[in-house]
Amino acid sequence: MIKISLPDGSQREYPGPVTVAEVAASIGPGLAKAALGGRIGHGAEAKLVDTSHRLEGDAALAIVTDKDPDGLELIRHSTAHLLAYAVKELFPDAQVTIGPVIDNGFYYDFAYKRPFTPDDLVAIEKKMAELAKKDEKVERRVLPRDEAVNYFKGLGEHYKAEIIGSIPAGQEVSLYREGGFEDLCRGPHVPSTGKLKHFKLMKVAGAYWRGDHRNEMLQRIYGTAWATKDELQQYLTMLEEAEKRDHRRLGKELDLFHLDEHSPGTVFWHPKGWTVWQEVEQYMRRVYRDNGYLEVKGPQILDKTLWEKTGHWQKYRENMFTTESEKRDYALKPMNCPGHILIFKQGIKSYRDLPLRFGEFGQCHRNEPTGGLHGIMRVRGFTQDDGHIFCTEEMILDECVAYTALLQKVYADFGFTQILYKVATRPEARIGSDDSWDKAEHALMESLRRSGCEFVIAPGDGAFYGPKIEYTLKDALGREWQCGTMQVDFFMAERLGAEYVAESGERRTPVMLHRAIVGSLERFIGILIEQHAGALPVWLAPTQVVVSSITDAQAEYVQDVVKTLKKQGVRAEADLRNEKITYKIREHSMQKVPYILVVGDKEKASGAVAVRARGNQDLGVMPLADFQAKLASDIATKV
Repeated sequence: MIKISLPDGSQREYPGPVTVAEVAASIGPGLAKAALGGRIGHGAEAKLVDTSHRLEGDAALAIVTDKDPDGLELIRHSTAHLLAYAVKELFPDAQVTIGPVIDNGFYYDFAYKRPFTPDDLVAIEKKMAELAKKDEKVERRVLPRDEAVNYFKGLGEHYKAEIIGSIPAGQEVSLYREGGFEDLCRGPHVPSTGKLKHFKLMKVAGAYWRGDHRNEMLQRIYGTAWATKDELQQYLTMLEEAEKRDHRRLGKELDLFHLDEHSPGTVFWHPKGWTVWQEVEQYMRRVYRDNGYLEVKGPQILDKTLWEKTGHWQKYRENMFTTESEKRDYALKPMNCPGHILIFKQGIKSYRDLPLRFGEFGQCHRNEPTGGLHGIMRVRGFTQDDGHIFCTEEMILDECVAYTALLQKVYADFGFTQILYKVATRPEARIGSDDSWDKAEHALMESLRRSGCEFVIAPGDGAFYGPKIEYTLKDALGREWQCGTMQVDFFMAERLGAEYVAESGERRTPVMLHRAIVGSLERFIGILIEQHAGALPVWLAPTQVVVSSITDAQAEYVQDVVKTLKKQGVRAEADLRNEKITYKIREHSMQKVPYILVVGDKEKASGAVAVRARGNQDLGVMPLADFQAKLASDIATKV
């Protein structure tokens, strides 16, 4: 007898080997119909399998349906194969390459003699729907490597043959067939194409074969797939909203910045955009000042030997911009850490000086590939709100707890209240002893526990010199942005010879905590623009108030109002143009100005203003002093 243990704690016995589908059917017809796959085992060791998988002995089994996250993974994986099936039906000469699952969907890369057009995508999606309705069974078989190579060569699928040829000799590979299409895949897959109902193809983009720019360019078709029609529609609606919020479009419409091929991967800030930048920077500068940080400034270019000592030259060289002068090699700094250590080393430091917190708005450069650049979100030249805390081992926990509380306050001020916490632990390629890594990882996890934060662990995702906490924001559309970080580093200060005098009189190496709250200011401003759809909170808005006259008779009063507001520190402008007031209001509304003050003869006579708030809200007429008080409150409370 075979015993199958189910998630509810119950067990079922079968006289011999049994498939996942048969277990589901024995539980009930509803589950048999809903089953997409099975999960064998527990926790991280659990294995996802097809419903046709045969259990030969006792096992723990969960039936996977579309209500399970693994079910969605199966749907997207299988829909990628459905896409390839449809392409081969419509374009028999196209060669299929690879088609993985990605966040919110999938893609598949194809080699074809001409570019796919939008009309092609419509036809492919229609064919996918037709194939799905056939409800063809998805079947798995296994072939020896060499036999599989010859099989795909015979089909004219040379890319598939190359992939299989890279597998060590003597191994077997699995293939999945649905109807007239068979593909190389580890699986698992849904049991039949009829399970694939809610999908949409999104776009076509270029992609190098195997991600290598030296290889030929392929065509990548992106798609999305969901368990229900409502989920698909919600996602498509979110994408439409994201398009409206795209920081690149809004940056142009609101005259904030532009990007230029004369300096790819860097930002040209316009006056309005630079105003936003300054507000963010000055806010963070106050955070430094109020929380015990000393602001410093390091050079942009540092000698190659320094980067060799820190290990960056060996591990990060391909991402560094380099230059040469007088037969010496230099690199533009990709991060600020070594410079802060050199500042720490100037003069003798005592244990009484610790913790010593340095902060810098440090401009860094990283040689990101052109294909990876994205507006101001992913650039080559950027400025970080970079900080480093030099402390003793005993101080790590308290510093991390205080930092998390500070970060939460900053994010809330910028309008973000949902934060995800992740601890990235030691990678295989690392420096330092396991004992030091144990201490560092424990300190980070314990600090989050004491802060009352639930967190997940990302094994192996730490930096080569230390583990880290990653702080990820959720924006208004539910998208996630990893911004803040806290890294514990027992090694870099030692490599560069930084020391302090301990209470015992002996010299010791400080622990170095690398931390950033907003991270790249460029990227964070891009996130802010999209979070607020360009309608930045009053305290961040480049123009906070526009005062508009109805006729020329109010011109002098308008100027007086603007002057009064500017004395208050408000970014105010006058609009005295000979245009209809409705035109002026509409134009400034399109520029997402928080407050538009309209002034006519009545307002001039009474020393008042008619106030219109963003969002077409008419707040009525009020004395100028009352509006000033409201505005001051908005700015102070960061409404």
